[in-house]
Amino acid sequence: MTYRAPVAEMAFTLRQVAGLDRAIADGLHGDLTPDLVDTILEEAGRFANDVVAPLNRVGDRHGTPLKDGAITMPPGYREAYRAWTEGGWNALPGPVAYGGQGLPILLNAACIEMWNSAAMAFGLGPLLTAGGVEALSRHGSEELRARYLEKLVSGEWTATMNLTEPQAGSDLSALRTRAEPVGDGSFRVRGEKIYITWGEHDLTDNIIHLVLARLPDAPAGTRGISLFLVPKVLPDGSRNDLRCAGIEHKLGIHGSPTCTMVYGERDGALGWLVGEPNRGLACMFTMMNNARLGVGLQGVAIAERATQQALSYARDRRQGRAGAAAEGGGASAIIAHPDVQRMLLTMKALTGAARSLCYLTAEAIDRAHRAPDAADRRAAQARASLLTPVAKAFATDIGIEVASLGIQVHGGMGFVEETGAAQHLRDARIAAIYEGTNGIQAIDLVTRKVPLEGGAVVRGQIGSMRAVAERLVKEGTEAFGHTAPRLRETIEALDRATSFMLRALGSNRPDEALAGATPYLRLFGLAQGCASLAQGALAASAALKGGDTDPAHPARIALARFFAENVATAARGLEETVTGGAGFLQDAPLALAG
Repeated sequence: MTYRAPVAEMAFTLRQVAGLDRAIADGLHGDLTPDLVDTILEEAGRFANDVVAPLNRVGDRHGTPLKDGAITMPPGYREAYRAWTEGGWNALPGPVAYGGQGLPILLNAACIEMWNSAAMAFGLGPLLTAGGVEALSRHGSEELRARYLEKLVSGEWTATMNLTEPQAGSDLSALRTRAEPVGDGSFRVRGEKIYITWGEHDLTDNIIHLVLARLPDAPAGTRGISLFLVPKVLPDGSRNDLRCAGIEHKLGIHGSPTCTMVYGERDGALGWLVGEPNRGLACMFTMMNNARLGVGLQGVAIAERATQQALSYARDRRQGRAGAAAEGGGASAIIAHPDVQRMLLTMKALTGAARSLCYLTAEAIDRAHRAPDAADRRAAQARASLLTPVAKAFATDIGIEVASLGIQVHGGMGFVEETGAAQHLRDARIAAIYEGTNGIQAIDLVTRKVPLEGGAVVRGQIGSMRAVAERLVKEGTEAFGHTAPRLRETIEALDRATSFMLRALGSNRPDEALAGATPYLRLFGLAQGCASLAQGALAASAALKGGDTDPAHPARIALARFFAENVATAARGLEETVTGGAGFLQDAPLALAG
C-alpha cells in the first residue's frame, strides 16, 4: 500500500491545536492566509504521494553503494530531488534575503512530515540542509553567507552535520579533529567523523560539511570546540581534501548514505570558521535543535504511514467471525475484532498526539523568531526549549511503537518483507538514537529545561493543559465520556512528578532525578498529547454544534476519548516510577553483576 498525505488532519492540527490561525491573526506571518496554507499543504501532499512515495521501497532495496569514493543513490532519487528543489520545497522556510520563501517553521513541519512519511531516507538529506541553513544564517560571516546560503536554501547544494568520532560517541569533549590556521582566514582541517548522514551522494555538485574541530590553542573539553564550514568543492572549483572512506550497513533507512568522512589526508581540508573560536558547540546546537524537531517529525511520519498501511490491511484481511458475523456467514474483516480495533486505535491516537506535540513545538519556535514583543519572544523561546526534547523523544518512541503494532496487525505477513510493514519498524528504530539519544533528551529535559526560571516555564505549560481540562468540564458532551477526569488525573500526575524533580535537583540529589528522567519525559508526552487531542476534540465539537457535518469531527472526539481512557491511564504508574523508583540505583551493581 502506498502513502496518502493526511492533508485535512494536518491542516486541522496546525490551525486548531498548534495555533497557526492565531499566529496569522496576530500578524506573525505577513500576508499568509489560511487559504494559502491549505493550497501549500495540498500541493505538498500531491508531490509526496506521487513523486516521493514510490521511492520508499526502491531506496530500501537498492541502498547506497560506495565505489572508489563515490556513492550511487537509488534509482529515481536524482530526478525526484531535482523536481523537489525546482518546486521550491527546500526554500519553503528559508530566509527571503537568500532566495527563501520565509514561510513558518510550523507550516514546513507539516511538509517535513509528508516527505518522511513518503520516504524517510529521501527526506533525511533536506532535513540536515535546513539545519545547516539556520546555523549559517545565525552564526556565519557575511562572506560565508553570501557564498553558500543561496545555494543551500534552494537545495542546489546540501549540508551535513559532523560531530561524532569513533572514540567519542555522544561525548563531544573527546573530539580529536584538528583545525590549524593557514593565515588567510582559512583553516586546514584533519580528522575522521562517523555517522555522517548524506556525507557523500550524487544528487548535487557540492556538499557543505559543518565540522566540529579543535584549534591548536583550544582549551580542553567542550569549551575548546569550534565549528568549521568545509565544502566538498572549493570556491575555485577544485576538490577539497576530504573523502567518504566507508558507509554503514544499517538496519533501516537503506536509501540514506551514512558515511565515514576523512578530512585532510594530504595537505588538510580547507575550511572556514563559523561563529567565534571555541564557541562551535553553541553554533552546532542551532543546527541540532532544528534537526531534533525534524527527527521528532520523522517519528510522526513513520507512525502515520504504518497506521495507514495497517488500517488498509485490516479492512481487507478476513479471518474468523466477529460480532454479529460470529453466528453465521463468512469470515469477518479483522478490523471488526476488538483486539485489532484496540491496536489500530492505539496507533492512530499515539500518532495524533505526537503530531500535535511536534506542531506545538514548531509554533513556539516561530513565535520566538517573529513575535513583535521581546518578552513574548523570550517566553516562546523558553517554551520551545522545554518542548523540543519531549517532541524528539516522545514522537520517535511513538514511531517505533506504532510501527511495531503495525507488524502485529499484519500477523505473519508483517514479519516478512513482502508487505513493507517491516521496513517501517526498521526505518523508525534509528530516530530514537540519532540527534541525541532519547535518554539524552530526557536528561536535557530534567536537568536543564524543567528548572528554567525556577520551574516557571514547565508550570506555565502545565497550566495551559489545565485550561483545556477546564474547558472540557464546561463544554464537553456525552460523547467525550471520561476524557475530562482522565486528563485531569494525567495532568496532576505530571505536576506532582515535576515537583519531585525540582526538589531532587534543588536538594543536590541529581541521581534521583536522572533515574526518573525517561519515565518523566514519557509522562510529559502523555499529558501534553492528551491535552492536545482534547483541544482538537473541543474544536471539532464546536464545529458540529455550528452545523459543520464533516465526518472527521466525531472521529476526533472519539480518538481523544480513547487516548484519555486507554493510553493516558499509564500516567499514575509513570508518576510512581519517577518519584519512587530510584531505589534501583543501590541495587543495580548487585543485580547486574556477572
